[in-house]
Amino acid sequence: MARKLKDYPSVVLRIEDFDGRIDLAAVFGRQGAVHVEIGSGKAGFLLSQAMAQPEANFLGIERARKYYRYGVDRIGRWALTNVRIVRTDAAEFLARFVGDESVDCFHVYFPDPWPKRRHQKRRFFCQANLDEVVRTLRRGGMINVATDYEEYFREIRDFLLCNEERLEPAQFVRPAGARNGEAVGTNYERKYRKDNRTIYTIAARKI
Repeated sequence: MARKLKDYPSVVLRIEDFDGRIDLAAVFGRQGAVHVEIGSGKAGFLLSQAMAQPEANFLGIERARKYYRYGVDRIGRWALTNVRIVRTDAAEFLARFVGDESVDCFHVYFPDPWPKRRHQKRRFFCQANLDEVVRTLRRGGMINVATDYEEYFREIRDFLLCNEERLEPAQFVRPAGARNGEAVGTNYERKYRKDNRTIYTIAARKI
């Protein structure tokens, strides 16, 4: 029998409650490093990393309703106070609501590769979105990325390298939930590893 998902208003960030840039310190009720996950899925990363770093604030962005509801339920059941989840389009959210130099790290794990050529314009990684990521990152802030899709990995790498005046290569940081031999430790990664897929990681730091 499927678990009944509950709503936890304290976990939810509702964009209709805001007009313009969001004061993230006010949202979390405290100052602290801000981590944003693009495509939080069932919140596996958010759960493990927020528990490992209670001093940091975590914001998950998830567009798919079923994953968003699962993530809210999961974080709410653990009563984590340093996580918020918003259901919206990540690109639009960054452009409209996230202020300049307000994020310490972006986490993008297994973004949808949209493999069909006619759909590739929907990929998160494009120059316009990367501009927003760099704008919102603090100096020294990180972009941490993992994917199982080699062609998309090459595209992401090229975008990062082409912005060398603003970004420099950095060491990929394994999240707290990663087990031995894992890069990230999400459900997607464990599924892909069972299929013997190669996992590609890359990271960059804002100069």
